[in-house]
Amino acid sequence: MNIKISKEVENALKNNIPVVALESTIIAHGMPYPTNIETAYKVEDIIRAQGCIPATIGIIDGVPIIGMSKEEIKDFGTRKDIIKVSRRDLPVVLVRKLSGDTTVTATMILANLAHIKVFVTGGIGGVHREASQTFDISSDLVELSTTPIIVVCAGIKAILDLPKTLEVLETLGVTLLGYKTNELPNFYTPHSGIKLNYSVSSPNEVVDIMKEKENMSLRGGILVTNPIKEEDATNSQEIEEAINKAIDESHVKNIKGKEITPFLLKRISEITHEDSLKSNIHLILNNAVLGAEIAKAYTQRNILENKKN
Repeated sequence: MNIKISKEVENALKNNIPVVALESTIIAHGMPYPTNIETAYKVEDIIRAQGCIPATIGIIDGVPIIGMSKEEIKDFGTRKDIIKVSRRDLPVVLVRKLSGDTTVTATMILANLAHIKVFVTGGIGGVHREASQTFDISSDLVELSTTPIIVVCAGIKAILDLPKTLEVLETLGVTLLGYKTNELPNFYTPHSGIKLNYSVSSPNEVVDIMKEKENMSLRGGILVTNPIKEEDATNSQEIEEAINKAIDESHVKNIKGKEITPFLLKRISEITHEDSLKSNIHLILNNAVLGAEIAKAYTQRNILENKKN
């Protein structure tokens, strides 16, 4: 496969400078223009300010780009023909030389091929609330069980069925950690009322767990859930009412498949008068800081291990 790695990212990987992978779905399908582009730039700026190199990942004319330029990000944020790409779509998009934004799943795959170990996103996909009728379950969960990446998020997207998603993650053997919390973050809010089995208190502890997983040759990655700050959260009752209303509207419009999540996120933002969008931006920026800290800790551990060897 022909993968284009930017010179900045390539130099960082060669010289033990920490790199943080970023998805491009949030740019093309996750936020309205121009907020999408502005947020993408802010996330990259935060990661650089932490001493790391951001690697926004997307596909342009059939070529995966690891480290999109500012011009490429802007182009993704304004075009209407960008395809949402998951694992199933990758070979078709590459063969047909199409352009696509990478979901959590596709970003994990491409980051792993580039030997990037830390990936920052907003929230992961999971089991949809009506999965017993629709069987709609995100491929993110399977990817987390197979691809060895540390994924930093603000929890499972609040539009989903959190308890059922946790059950699937457990069945798939995904290591799930709460960062300085014993409670599963609920994306727009830090509280879900669902207790987590494991909490970690530092980036080094995350790295310890990932390294042990690698030493044991266990497949898959680690999901680190990082709660949004209280002052940046949306009111929990307001957000739940907005989610239910948006879901009802999706039924009326018969929206399904890969179109459902972008539709729900857009409608929830509209219903909450952009309160949810503001929270979405804050949680991603918050995740970028933690992701950079973990990437630095992981890189430093590799340097120390190489010296010993």
